[in-house]
Amino acid sequence: MKTKFGDVISRLSIAIVLLFMFRNCEQKQPAPALPVIAVEHGPNAAEQRQKPYVVLVSLDGFRYDYAQKYGAPNLLAIASRGASAPDGMIPAYPSVTFPNHYTIVTGLYPEHHGIVANSFYDPERKQSYKYSDPKTATDGSWYGGTPLWVLAENQGMRSACFFWPGSEAEIAGQRPSYYLKYDEKVPDEDRIDQVIAWLRLPAATRPHFITLYYPDTDHAGHEFGPESPEEAAAVHHVDELMGHLETKLNKLHLPIDLIIVADHGMETLQGGWINLDRWADLSDFVTDGALMYAKSDAAAEKAYEQLRGASDKFNVYRQRDVPANLHYSNNPRIGDPVVVLNGPYWIRAKASTDPNDKVPDIKGMHGYDPFRFKTMRAIFYAEGPDIRRGATVEPFENVNLYPFISRILGLSIGPVDGDRKVLQGILQ
Repeated sequence: MKTKFGDVISRLSIAIVLLFMFRNCEQKQPAPALPVIAVEHGPNAAEQRQKPYVVLVSLDGFRYDYAQKYGAPNLLAIASRGASAPDGMIPAYPSVTFPNHYTIVTGLYPEHHGIVANSFYDPERKQSYKYSDPKTATDGSWYGGTPLWVLAENQGMRSACFFWPGSEAEIAGQRPSYYLKYDEKVPDEDRIDQVIAWLRLPAATRPHFITLYYPDTDHAGHEFGPESPEEAAAVHHVDELMGHLETKLNKLHLPIDLIIVADHGMETLQGGWINLDRWADLSDFVTDGALMYAKSDAAAEKAYEQLRGASDKFNVYRQRDVPANLHYSNNPRIGDPVVVLNGPYWIRAKASTDPNDKVPDIKGMHGYDPFRFKTMRAIFYAEGPDIRRGATVEPFENVNLYPFISRILGLSIGPVDGDRKVLQGILQ
């Protein structure tokens, strides 16, 4: 009995030790590799390897005043050590996600790069673009201009995109050296770890231009509103992530400039649907949201006359007459006539035929005139060896980021809507 009991204890001990070793070994296993898509472009050109690195981060929907309003110590510390725009960066019109992310990386207004809304109709192609449809979002033929990752690759500099509107498309025959298909389920810290992993690659294959994207503040703003505790929590969360990112970048001891921006701000919604077909006969129009595409100039003029003065909640223009500061009058994808809201309202061209139709349960929205609504302004923070300490800039249009970043990277650019002079004062 003693021998049998001793054997049982011995076997139990071995089993416990093996279980502990297995669990301990399991805990030390590295996280599963992310599904990064690598495109073979060869090594960085010799003249590019000694140039700085830029990590461009977008915190979608992070309004210009959130850092002070809700307390974002890491972003405010970056501002004190680097540069910022205390009164915000001005998005392109319309102040929505895809047009502005693409404006930031091309230096072109939406009327020039062609992504004029999150979804729109192209009368020449007779097709519709929808940012949520992978078939169009990843089709490079919709995108004009030269995104920064294409600019870099064309000049022998490697690039990487951890999410950015347009980065999954082959544009002008080019893709970034490393990119991922958009998936919001990728853990937030894993995104930062992937950026660090890219920057730890050998100099020959290490990307010098990297994008990173987080949607948290946009989601919270839409669902709960910009004045909500949930929005404050989202601000704190992404601010903590930026602190982690900065700490990990500093440990690399590379000449890295960190630039943190947003695409737009957020405003509290008011009222129910504004249906433009209440006043205008749009039966002979193709419509997409509030965008209207007339089948003839006469039809466009008739709808314009019917909508003009119909409501104090919006102004209506023929496309050629849209106010010049909006830069929204030179592309058939914009439609004609063009309606510009005077307040934070819901608007669409045609009322729904669904008897159960109602305004979505959304508290916050954007897309409004950024020159009229300060709440549409976005953040701008920059820190690194090429950035002056404690520098501030007056509100500036986001088209100017492209020439600013290309200058840091030492890349040549062609004609764009942005101007290098606007941000040159914050460079060392």
